[in-house]
Amino acid sequence: MEQTVRSKLAASSSQRSSYEIAFYWRAGTGCNVEKSVIPVLPDLVYKIVLVPELRVLLSRDQIAKRVTEMAEEITRDFKGQSVIFVGVLKGAAIFLSDLARQVSLDATFDFIGVSSYGNRPIAADDPAGHAAWDSLGEVRVTKDLDQSMTDRNVILVEDILDTGLTLNYIQKLLLAHQPRTLRIAALLDKPSRRKQPIHAHYIGFAIPDAYVVGYGLDYAERYRNLPDICVIENP
Repeated sequence: MEQTVRSKLAASSSQRSSYEIAFYWRAGTGCNVEKSVIPVLPDLVYKIVLVPELRVLLSRDQIAKRVTEMAEEITRDFKGQSVIFVGVLKGAAIFLSDLARQVSLDATFDFIGVSSYGNRPIAADDPAGHAAWDSLGEVRVTKDLDQSMTDRNVILVEDILDTGLTLNYIQKLLLAHQPRTLRIAALLDKPSRRKQPIHAHYIGFAIPDAYVVGYGLDYAERYRNLPDICVIENP
């Protein structure tokens, strides 16, 4: 079926229309398994979408329970005080939103964006999720803070605690603002990937070295909206 689509696509390249038909396969069995079949017509452009296999690592219920527990810890630690959550874009946005709503404190939040000087590899090139910018330690700020952190209780919120290079970089930036306290909350921790020592005060789950998506985490900007955290089995 794949060869048929390719030959039809080549034959019709000179008379492409604005229509697209997508064929969906599930990868990982040695041969492609058709999910739906649509008749092939010579005057249309066909787009093949390969859908990776996803395995649930952490369910939405597990995540919700742990986020509530982390929020209770933060509430106890800062009882009677105000806090500001600083989320690292984009992966921590959903985690921060849920965490902040579970904290029984006077709380607000801000965001910081960081990026590498090169492109982060997609899962096909980097199946274990080893981000190039973490490997190189070459980080730049793409979005700075909007508020002053001086003399405030700051909680830095990150999706994954990985090599430690990026979080150490951000931590130094925040410490330069002279906050009253600075603590780190990470939803996921990959201790096997650590290259620099870094201490997170609140950790959701320790996970193996795997490419994970969902709950804010992405694969080429996809799957961020999944309610569960999943492992891509066959990127």
